[in-house]
Amino acid sequence: MLRLHAPQVLGALVRRYGHFGLAEDAVQEALLAAAGQWPADGVPANPRGWLIKVASRRLTDLLRAEESRRRREETAARLVPAHERTAPSPGESRAPSGDDTLTLLFLCCRPELSPAARVALTLRAVGGLTTAEIARAHLVPEATIARRVSRAKEKLRGTPFRRPDPAELAERLGAVLKVLYLIFTEGHTATSGQRLRRGDLAREAIRLTRVLRALLPDDGRVTGLLALMLLTDARAAARTGPHGELVPLDEQDRALWDRAALAEGTALVEESLRRPPVGVYQVQAAVAALHGEAASARDTDWPQILALYDVLVALGPDPMAALGRAVALSMVRGARAGLIELDRLEEATPSPGPFAGNHRLYAVRAHLLERAGDPVAARAAYQEAARRTLSEPEARYLSRRAARLAPDRPAPRPAD
Repeated sequence: MLRLHAPQVLGALVRRYGHFGLAEDAVQEALLAAAGQWPADGVPANPRGWLIKVASRRLTDLLRAEESRRRREETAARLVPAHERTAPSPGESRAPSGDDTLTLLFLCCRPELSPAARVALTLRAVGGLTTAEIARAHLVPEATIARRVSRAKEKLRGTPFRRPDPAELAERLGAVLKVLYLIFTEGHTATSGQRLRRGDLAREAIRLTRVLRALLPDDGRVTGLLALMLLTDARAAARTGPHGELVPLDEQDRALWDRAALAEGTALVEESLRRPPVGVYQVQAAVAALHGEAASARDTDWPQILALYDVLVALGPDPMAALGRAVALSMVRGARAGLIELDRLEEATPSPGPFAGNHRLYAVRAHLLERAGDPVAARAAYQEAARRTLSEPEARYLSRRAARLAPDRPAPRPAD
């Protein structure tokens, strides 16, 4: 609940007072206060109003601390409009609408910020991710993300809080879509922690993308991203077992898939592909649609998926797309072909590169080695992947796969 309210509370403070950096600090303190008080006192009737009230008070304190005693009261009086001399109470209707979150999203993607800073700041302010989570998602040190966020907030000092005009929308849309995609990805498969999925993040990313599509209904990239989210999220109920364990795609109970979401996502894919130029989100959504259409793992149209991954790789460098292509290639031409492709990717990637320390590379290699009939190497790769991931469900799954290949167990037969 707190994560969902945070961007709207921040939007309310920035819209009313400005001072993006101080406003974010005030919101964080309000969230800490809520985390400490609500479990004992109960959740207030208007949680967002409560957070705005507490954060407004804290922001006023922060602003006063920055000014001399002579200018302190003058500054506070100038910032607060006459009809809003008191902070909004939990029952008042001045709490921001969901549109404030979208406006905040575009504010964080202003052109004066570097692409990396836009993504980091928006994931922090809108997605509610911690600095550590953002760093893991980008495969960079935590200190690097902290510096990006700090510099971005400083650059936004004094920037008005308003919905961008059409020209600004076009200029910032690519960054906004990337941020929404990353927020959804973190929600669908959390990079760390005890839960595989963070449904609040995934739902918020879908909601914001729907709002964005209502604003830009003819943009194929927006429609494609929404389709990708819906088609991916449709499998959520089948991705975990009764004890929260990870269930891979080929072992999922497809009766648990959300057919309504699959139907909507598939229709949106078809619509988005009719709106050139075709970009990565439309192609990824087409891959997800093919998985959704298959009655079983055996019925999956892997040759078509491989062709789509060829398009994805041609659109631009993407380590995860390259890994996906290696898996698709193995399903079409055999596990050994997939392993050769993995070797080629590692050789072609500078060191340190995007695969350095990435558990997914080891997990894919382990899967292909197991299919190729090399249980000793597969077990070692599974163990290394389990050691590198920060997600507890993924670590347990990978460890179980390794245990299945213990020396005292019969070796699996090669798949190819």
